[in-house]
Amino acid sequence: MTLLKLFLLGLLFSITQLVISQTKKQYKGHAIAFYNMENLFDTINDPNIFDESSPILKLKFHKSEVYKQKIKNMARVIADIGKDVTQNAPAIIGICEVENREVIEDVINDSLLRSKYYGIIHYNSPDARGIDVALLYQKPIFTPLATESKTLNIYDQSTGKRQYTRDQLIVSGLLEGEPFHIIVNHWPSQRGGQAKSEHKRMTAAKLTKQIIDSLQAIDPYAKICIMGDFNDDPTSASIKKVLKPRKDKYNLPLKAIYNPYNNLFKKGFGTTAYRDSWSLFDQIMLTQPLVTQDYSSFNFYKAAIYNKRYLIDQTGRFKGYPKRSFSNGSFTNGYSDHFPVFIILLKVID
Repeated sequence: MTLLKLFLLGLLFSITQLVISQTKKQYKGHAIAFYNMENLFDTINDPNIFDESSPILKLKFHKSEVYKQKIKNMARVIADIGKDVTQNAPAIIGICEVENREVIEDVINDSLLRSKYYGIIHYNSPDARGIDVALLYQKPIFTPLATESKTLNIYDQSTGKRQYTRDQLIVSGLLEGEPFHIIVNHWPSQRGGQAKSEHKRMTAAKLTKQIIDSLQAIDPYAKICIMGDFNDDPTSASIKKVLKPRKDKYNLPLKAIYNPYNNLFKKGFGTTAYRDSWSLFDQIMLTQPLVTQDYSSFNFYKAAIYNKRYLIDQTGRFKGYPKRSFSNGSFTNGYSDHFPVFIILLKVID
């Protein structure tokens, strides 16, 4: 199946199948999303990090204009995710590849998002390039109660030196009064090759599992959402052997994890592409209490890849790929080399 056909199918799956069936019951829905924003850096060279390698600082001209347009593009995507279903931007969205709090503030202060009253949870991570993860939340919908940034210690296997990468962000709070936990990830990349770098993501997976276990030790019924750019597919060892998520949402044991993106990946869908091969690195996983058929509280309904036409390159060598922001040393007026992912949580209101 060609790349373009796969994504035409992807559009149908991720958008049209999210229409909620007509029933006598009335539901309230919220989108929970994740988005890799592809090198959202400012135009100021920070001497404490290697941000000079960022695409925007490599531009020779019009850095400020490019930055402003990149901000607008990111705001447009956030405003649109899940809107077909909930008529609202995501209640909660994890993001990665952002340089600092200031660039995030510029995004949420865009005219498309200002009325959503997004709050920010962000910590500066020790990543060598200065890229971080963060969480945005609509203040009228979600109330954070506790936040923490967990250090991921990765060491070079040959030299033993520490390799600095992104922390993992934990946020616990109330989703319209209901306890809810989010873990935001951006695991180490496959630079140097998948096999050679696998140990890094295995270590990242073990840290994520420790966080989940600690939350479940306090409350076995904890509703936990694990999201991120894992730089591994649902079938990769880091996810399959460490997190051990189930692909079937029925009859899950209490402390089990469910990965709705497993079946999407097996059907050929992805969030990022390289040499005509799709990867589904961006995923959202859920613990069992979020995956029941009891909609008296907010529970999982659907998972999707947000791949609207405007996010897809329509021409040229990368036709059918995510329309990225930077290519060959210039700004393309695109969005990201990753598609966002999102889930819908529903609750009966009548």
